[in-house]
Amino acid sequence: MWSVKDFHSQRPSATLTTARAKQIADALEIKDATTDSRCTTCHAPLQDVPENLRGDGLRVSEGVTCESCHGPSENWIRAHTRPDYTRADRTAAGMRDLENLYVRANTCVACHQNVEPDLLQAGHPELMFELDGQCVAEPRHWSAARNGNGAQAWLVGQAAALREVSWEWSRDQAPAPTEFNRWAALVWLLQTALPDSHLKIPAVDHLEAQADAVGAIQSASDGIARDSAAATWTDDKTRAILNALAGTGASFRDSTVAQPQQARRAERLVLGLDRLVAALPELKSHEPLQSALNELFAEAQSLPDFDPARFADTLDKFHAALQ
Repeated sequence: MWSVKDFHSQRPSATLTTARAKQIADALEIKDATTDSRCTTCHAPLQDVPENLRGDGLRVSEGVTCESCHGPSENWIRAHTRPDYTRADRTAAGMRDLENLYVRANTCVACHQNVEPDLLQAGHPELMFELDGQCVAEPRHWSAARNGNGAQAWLVGQAAALREVSWEWSRDQAPAPTEFNRWAALVWLLQTALPDSHLKIPAVDHLEAQADAVGAIQSASDGIARDSAAATWTDDKTRAILNALAGTGASFRDSTVAQPQQARRAERLVLGLDRLVAALPELKSHEPLQSALNELFAEAQSLPDFDPARFADTLDKFHAALQ
């Protein structure tokens, strides 16, 4: 299934042979994107396997293989589909426990959130990690019952994303305003989604506050990811977060928040609304709600053209449809 249907197969490695990859490599004075670790770490991780450990069947062009996500397979590959092979058996044999949403988020976020600043400046596209949607896009090779609640997966993923973005910021001596806006939007999103959380994320509204807040936010967001993954999830929790996020129209009418940061908030918000609605079966065929959600996606699509007031009006319509 992986080799035929999974976009992790072949495509990530093949991306390194495109004209765009060559353009980025040239800008960074990378001789060959298909062999440089700055590129292959995510796109072709088998490239980093030492020559003396490569078996006859190893092909770097396979891209991101099963082992990239599930861990070295020597001790579990033959037995992992046996019906009597339990989750504990697989984990004991070295198979990464991706049923644990915290472990899954940590596995996926490594390649799906942060990009080195020099790569971004050279033309690498920005990444935005969203655990639930990216899992849904995978060819299903697990039981739905063991996949976890979609809203819970979304929340764990957003907390892990904020932790990783905060870590990236802690290494950057001269953070750009664009990157601040992406980071601050995630802070806002989790503050809004979890107003009663015992793990408080400090408020940040301007670039100069970043240095004081980033360490606390990194720690708090990791705690939220851990706690949310371990929580017993209910539809009531999903509805509470959905209502909190849907009720933020006034935030987008706040003229003290600059348009670029509002656009980044909307970018994260619409993805969250989509996954929370998808987690509640009764809302999947709710036409007024789905129509408003489609409008929100369209309005958040272009960052330079983003209109906060218009987005706020559509968000109010979405919120009203929830009631």
